[in-house]
Amino acid sequence: MMRVFRSALRALAAGALVALISTAPALAQDDTPPLPNESWSFSGLLGGLDLAAAQRGFWVYYNVCSNCHSMHQLHYRDLAGIGMTPAEIKKIAASVQVPVGLNDQGQPIEGPGTPASQFRSPFPNDTAARAALNGALPPDLSLIVNARDGGADYVYGILTGFVKPPAGFNVPAGKYYNAYFPGHLIAMPPPLQDGAVTYADGTKATVPQMAHDVVTFLYWTANPEAVQREQMGVRVVLFLLLMTGLTYGVKRKLWSHLH
Repeated sequence: MMRVFRSALRALAAGALVALISTAPALAQDDTPPLPNESWSFSGLLGGLDLAAAQRGFWVYYNVCSNCHSMHQLHYRDLAGIGMTPAEIKKIAASVQVPVGLNDQGQPIEGPGTPASQFRSPFPNDTAARAALNGALPPDLSLIVNARDGGADYVYGILTGFVKPPAGFNVPAGKYYNAYFPGHLIAMPPPLQDGAVTYADGTKATVPQMAHDVVTFLYWTANPEAVQREQMGVRVVLFLLLMTGLTYGVKRKLWSHLH
């Protein structure tokens, strides 16, 4: 009985060794580079949101990303948070068709959006999205920066990581090579091309610039309180510095007669 048990243990150990050896090449091929270390206005203790970049980033989303990706957590009136005026918001909302109710036959109808409208979704539901995109379901972008490990750097890496695959790497039909995507095969085609949008402030719309801007916008959508929080942080630090100076001055005055 003991002999049989020992034989079984040896067989199990041999099988485990074979499995480890067979997976070693796959582990060795995990050549995902470190995420880009982009400089963000909102990083650091006293960082602040670059409103101009966030506004440019909205136009990248509006003209490019919104063709496939929804933003269920946002309404057009929320764009006031990145400095857009009521007139600009009203114009943007009216430029899209959104669900406005049902007709007399109970069928859904659409009409121009208003500032109170939720951001227009490119598809009526997930099933329709998968049917239109060969089974792929684009994620909602409202919280994407907070939902992915690596945050803003990861999203920036995905947007700029479409490069030529290394020799011998097989990219099947319907997939695209991305240096930063886990496994490198992604269903999303390269979304950004130089000149894909025209910036009103004259900024040149290169792929890195557009990626930086739209990620700044996406950081704000996931952290809408960022502007107020960081402004409050600056005020608190300045207040503490002022109080420290006043306290030191009062202390010197009160105790100076003892020196």
